[in-house]
Amino acid sequence: MEIGQKVQVRRLRDKAPANVISRLGKIGTIKEFKMVDGSGVGVVVQFEDNFTTWFFEDEIKPV
Repeated sequence: MEIGQKVQVRRLRDKAPANVISRLGKIGTIKEFKMVDGSGVGVVVQFEDNFTTWFFEDEIKPV
């Protein structure tokens, strides 16, 4: 995965707020990467409405 690539949210590992749950199946653009919990990499995704949040790599897929 690369910055600028389009991805689709395919699942959520953990409980999430409603505004994140509503993104399931939606397509967004990778804006950056971030370290999470010291052992993984998170992907920051921005959607068409400018909402931005991060996901684990296995929660999204390229489109």
